[in-house]
Amino acid sequence: MKLSRRALFFLALSGCRRYSDFTLPPSGPPQTKLHSFDWKPDPAPVLSPGDWDSVDVLSPSVVRRDNLYYNLYSAYDGNTWRTGLATSPDGAHWQKQGRILSPQPGTWEGTYIAGNGSALYDRGEFLYWYESGPRQRLAIGLARSADAKTWRKHPAPVLEPGPRGSFDESAAADPVVLRIGDFFYMYYLGQDRARRQRIGLARSPNGVIWTKLRANPVLELGPDGAFDEEGLGEPAVWQSHGQYWMLYRGRDRKEYRRLGLARSSDGVHWEKLPGSFAGAEPWNNKVLCDPSVLVDGDTIRVWFGGGDIASPDENLHGRIGIAILVPRS
Repeated sequence: MKLSRRALFFLALSGCRRYSDFTLPPSGPPQTKLHSFDWKPDPAPVLSPGDWDSVDVLSPSVVRRDNLYYNLYSAYDGNTWRTGLATSPDGAHWQKQGRILSPQPGTWEGTYIAGNGSALYDRGEFLYWYESGPRQRLAIGLARSADAKTWRKHPAPVLEPGPRGSFDESAAADPVVLRIGDFFYMYYLGQDRARRQRIGLARSPNGVIWTKLRANPVLELGPDGAFDEEGLGEPAVWQSHGQYWMLYRGRDRKEYRRLGLARSSDGVHWEKLPGSFAGAEPWNNKVLCDPSVLVDGDTIRVWFGGGDIASPDENLHGRIGIAILVPRS
């Protein structure tokens, strides 16, 4: 049978987009019955704007290598978002090391952003999946480094927006990546043509070639009046007490942002827990966002962004704070 040009076109298109059904491996038997976590933030920020990062510092992604913490954070100077590096011996007192990643004009990245990313130290190198591209069609790229200071970028995006009508047809952004066994798992923000933001999931054997979950999104908007009624994203996912847990950012109609908590047994089917975490200090009383979670022995630490202006993307007077999640039985 001879296929029409239209059929060949859609066949080729479907071959370029990978979708599948999968779940995350079991997180292990529960240690105790755990219902939720209490939010215990420090009152003062631990990282604030400076010279090149003069307007906002947000989106921390913290990893630990040996006895040093590395914070790949996003910084806005009034025109461009870049990624900076700060290091710390204890996760609370940070020394800025300067810019490490900027968007490259003339490529798929454009000039607006190379940031809002997720860092891992895996098998002897740092990996950083980051958001880039034009504002109207953000995608996710990958950079690698041996020392977290000098980076080499993959030449093309590794996760792009989906096809017309999909939940992520306008943007794929704000990734968080976990390595579990033989696979990387990425939770990310997807935006559709109506600018609704929801959370999706993808899987990869190598961090470059990703297969999206066929049943995306895995987390939907809240009902009218909820803290996440207008959008949710910026997920942070970790394993604890035999379950997967997710902190995520929710937006309401006033552009106030708070953090919600969800749990799952398989990483795909999520239950939102009641309530949300809001900023209680002058520097974060309008925006609480961008969580990065690190399980540090028996302590679950969270680095997060905060702002005192309810703006959807930048000019928040953004700063980075630190908190602890305390298990609640």
